[in-house]
Amino acid sequence: MKKNVLLPLFLVVFVDMLSFGLILPLIPYIASGYGLSPLLIGLLLAAYPIGQVFGTPILGRLSDRFGRRPLLLISVTGTFISLLLLGLTKTIILIFVSRLADGLTGGNISIAQSYIADVTTPENRAKGLGMIGAAFGLGFIFGPAMGGFLSQYGYQVPALAAAGLSFMNLILIAVILPESLSKEKRLQLRNSEKTKFSLGVLRQALNKPVVGPLLHSRVYFSVAQGVFQTIFALYAQKKLNLDARSTGFILGYVGILVVLVQALAIGRLTKRYSETTLMYVSSIGLAVSFILWALVPNLITLLIVLIPLSISSGVLNTVLRSSLTKSVGSEEIGGILGLSQSLESMTSIVTPILGGFLIGSIGTWAPGIFAALVTLMLVGFIRRKILKPQTVSFTPTFES
Repeated sequence: MKKNVLLPLFLVVFVDMLSFGLILPLIPYIASGYGLSPLLIGLLLAAYPIGQVFGTPILGRLSDRFGRRPLLLISVTGTFISLLLLGLTKTIILIFVSRLADGLTGGNISIAQSYIADVTTPENRAKGLGMIGAAFGLGFIFGPAMGGFLSQYGYQVPALAAAGLSFMNLILIAVILPESLSKEKRLQLRNSEKTKFSLGVLRQALNKPVVGPLLHSRVYFSVAQGVFQTIFALYAQKKLNLDARSTGFILGYVGILVVLVQALAIGRLTKRYSETTLMYVSSIGLAVSFILWALVPNLITLLIVLIPLSISSGVLNTVLRSSLTKSVGSEEIGGILGLSQSLESMTSIVTPILGGFLIGSIGTWAPGIFAALVTLMLVGFIRRKILKPQTVSFTPTFES
């Protein structure tokens, strides 16, 4: 693993997630100021993933053809402009537009993951992705906490601060981040049929014997995790009567848990256990955690439940991504990660709307039970489609 290359990427992802985390807990509160119902708040939260559905697979394929660095620059530029619009506008229509535009250009995380695949071997890829997960988690430690603190000066202030961080990220990419694909490799990939963007090619991936089950598993995981993530701020507001600042601190606490899992546990776990075993066990742990989340009576209990929930989701998320990168050839990594992100974004269109409906119509416990049921379906799917086809001595290097 090229640590001298991974450090600049670590900084880029950290700053990116810092800017994203700044506004994450604030969207429901911004929307509430316009008198929107929980269902309409869910629609606003869905604007970002709607954009990602269309933008991410295209950016992923283009990064295979033209390099990771230029596409990261394009993606972060879109984020900067979108956050600037969010901070300056005072109309709900333009807030919707800013979130949609951010989603259309927001493929930077999947491109960063493709970068990791370029500079790591299959044996240490999960550890490399864990480092990026740690940067992701660190952004979530400081971003929501900073956003919650700045929100006391007005909800536009965190958005403008996030825009400033995105601009700083552009400078970081331009100055310190080298390209991970050589000119020869980019030329080779540009001429490959597998890197050309085609909805048919992307659709065929779902039917491949190894790639398909992994992508289907990501959909199950994304639905369950998406209900938790996208509706958590609204849940905290309705269930525990927390303000934006307190919600931001809780999300920062989750970020600490994610960093500990990604930085300290992933590398050791993948050396000791197969990735399929980790998928299965972590999905069981996640299902149990969602049930506990649905039943928490107070803030202290919630903070305790968030520990196994964060551990299980962090392990499952990382090994699914690692396995995906090993299931295709190097010329398809950006495309398959872009497709994976696009499928996740499709689920994210539905999950905030669904979560808002469940909280508004049934109760604050309903999203947790729903997420648990979906995760239990994932447990059965992994057992049938991923564990059984593999031998006991499974090695995580796949053939597509």
